[in-house]
Amino acid sequence: MPDTLEAPLRRRITIDPVTRLEGHGKIEIFLDPQGAVERAYFQVPELRGFENFAQGRPAEDMPQITSRICGVCPTAHHMAATKALDALYHVTPPPAGRKIRELIYSTFMTEDHALHFYFLGGPDFIVGPQAPKAERNVLGVVAKVGLEVGKQVISMRKKLRDLTALAGGKAVHPVFGLPGGVAKRLTAEHQKQFQAVAAEAVEFAKFTLGAFEKIVLGNPEYVSLITSDAFTHRTYYMGMVDEQNRLNFYDGQMRVVAPEGQEYAKFPASKYLDYVAERTEPWTYMKFTYLKPLGWQGLEEGAASGVYSVAPLARLNVIDGFATPLAQAAYEKYVATLGKPVHHTLANHWARVIELLYAAERMQELAADPEIIDPNVRTIPTATPTEGVGIVEAPRGTLIHHYATDERGLITKANLIVATQNNAARIAMSVDKAAKGLISGKEVSDGLLNMVEMAFRAYDPCLGCATHSLPGSMPLLVTVRDRGGEVVSTLRRDADGRISRT
Repeated sequence: MPDTLEAPLRRRITIDPVTRLEGHGKIEIFLDPQGAVERAYFQVPELRGFENFAQGRPAEDMPQITSRICGVCPTAHHMAATKALDALYHVTPPPAGRKIRELIYSTFMTEDHALHFYFLGGPDFIVGPQAPKAERNVLGVVAKVGLEVGKQVISMRKKLRDLTALAGGKAVHPVFGLPGGVAKRLTAEHQKQFQAVAAEAVEFAKFTLGAFEKIVLGNPEYVSLITSDAFTHRTYYMGMVDEQNRLNFYDGQMRVVAPEGQEYAKFPASKYLDYVAERTEPWTYMKFTYLKPLGWQGLEEGAASGVYSVAPLARLNVIDGFATPLAQAAYEKYVATLGKPVHHTLANHWARVIELLYAAERMQELAADPEIIDPNVRTIPTATPTEGVGIVEAPRGTLIHHYATDERGLITKANLIVATQNNAARIAMSVDKAAKGLISGKEVSDGLLNMVEMAFRAYDPCLGCATHSLPGSMPLLVTVRDRGGEVVSTLRRDADGRISRT
């Protein structure tokens, strides 16, 4: 914690835990004597060390190891790891193997975006940002949209997950990715199953976009909140694009645009270290990234700052359009309404449902491709492994896996830069600015604090993914209580490893 947080007699509001996200976090808000916010911190107190876990393991294990980082987006880690193995072993998958990967990934993106809209971020708008906390959840959403719609949401997600299990081996921790391709071909019967569900998914996505437009865009108060200064930052944006600068979740080059919208950089996965750097702050275990050529200028916005953002809002800022017709039409309406680039953090929700439609359309395209059932799904690696980088667009934004091995294929170094880590600086800025814009000497209600939480929830953060190894030991406080709840003793381990007992 910075020393400024230790000033005596300062009012302090703690939101612990923050809700409707993956992982554990809290928000600390510090007020001046007049009740205005001096500073708000988005803190991540958990620490995980997957980069260290990987050392000494066979590289082929990485798609399975890293999928355990997160139960919400395991397919993203599995796919980034598999693509890194392609580069590591200098092998290119055959067309059917590549298309099966993208088909499974599009299925996953459809399911995950639906999860966030209906279960995590959506309740803030469908139920209401200041509704009672007991109602701001999926049950509250069902109460608002109707039981039949709720059944449709659950049914759609189940069908999509069943397809992931069918082609990927497991719904939660898939096992299909191998260097050079996939472990299992698709049959004509499998293809028919994908085609049937994909057609349903497109209709489901169209319904979801329509519901968003009616419930959120049709409410002037919500539109005013989305476009308010409290939820606006002018930063750089990064995302993956194809050769025509259209969105692609699975493969392409990375594109960065400046706060005014012009292209700042475009580079292949292998060159990411020329543009992306990491740093730590003493008040959180979430690592921060920034644009290396611009350097770290602190938590500041604008063209001189190295802060950038990923995720749906960023992806729609970096692309010139979509490759599928329905998503393209929705994107054109989005741009006509908000302009481009869009700097409103809460517009992530609109961008996300447009991406939901694109993922379903892309799933439908791939499922109809006759090449998808070609039995040649893998090129066996023959080269000596060296080093490889794999990048995909996870639901939460750009996900980077970078491995180096010895000649036996054992991991000597692993670097994971996850979407939430790419967003860490902007999330911290968003929480601070929202708190300052919403809390100003007035009574701080639960609903008002939920609106502060909305500043991070728009990014759909995954805090388990974003916390990696740091020098030293993780601070730990163990409190022992007796049967009556009284404290018997405490055991404390500080970051420097010192242990004390009271």
